[in-house]
Amino acid sequence: MTKKRLLAFLGWIFTALILAIGIKLITPSPVAAQTNPTVLVSAAASLKETLEEIAPVYRQAKPNVTIRYNFGASGALQQQIENGAPADIFISAANKQMDALQQKNLLLQGTRRNLLTNRVVLIVPKNSTGIANFRGLTAANVRRIAIGEPRTVPAGQYAEEILRNLGILEQVRPKFVLGNSVRNVLAAVESGNADAGVVYATDARLSDRVRVVETAAQNLHSPVVYPMAVLSASRNAAAAREYAQFLASDRRASSIFEKYGFGMAS
Repeated sequence: MTKKRLLAFLGWIFTALILAIGIKLITPSPVAAQTNPTVLVSAAASLKETLEEIAPVYRQAKPNVTIRYNFGASGALQQQIENGAPADIFISAANKQMDALQQKNLLLQGTRRNLLTNRVVLIVPKNSTGIANFRGLTAANVRRIAIGEPRTVPAGQYAEEILRNLGILEQVRPKFVLGNSVRNVLAAVESGNADAGVVYATDARLSDRVRVVETAAQNLHSPVVYPMAVLSASRNAAAAREYAQFLASDRRASSIFEKYGFGMAS
């Protein structure tokens, strides 16, 4: 290589290095890009009212952070996340769905925790008088029992556990009307399309068109806990961690959860 060509080659390398350094200097860092982050929370349908009330409270504390929610059955949300749907935080109504995501390494390490507890209740239309407890579901005049689809709705899984442990599951199974979320079950009982339904205590409190006839003994079903975790695919992991911490430990959040009848898990 001639001296002239060597100098030209070195000059080209020098120019490329300067351009690379310049691009690095003017490209926003991940931190700078997240100064106004949006945190997307996929959460169990039974949390809708509480989380929607908490969001503006958090907004006052962190005005640069936007919180958005995607509510649905925990199993459906799990499937969405597994299929790559965007989400920063997942709050399930049971461990089963969270366990499935953890086994696939879809949770950000060290962020999983139990957030809330709840109770399972049997409800009937407000003016109904024919059903007094879970065992009353075997009566011939009880024709339609609404529960969540057990494969995707944790409340439906708990309902099956209760009825199985009472020894009446197979007897009442032909009466099942399956809902795609616990709120769908509540609506079926409110409308009279079901003679009874199994929902969370917090859901029953939201309606003046149903009444609770029995709260399931806790030894009849798995513990009702709501696990929460930041997802490994989160685009705003730092902001998501902060919001998860707020939900779990800030008194402003816990007072709202408790107002709706939830217990704090920690």
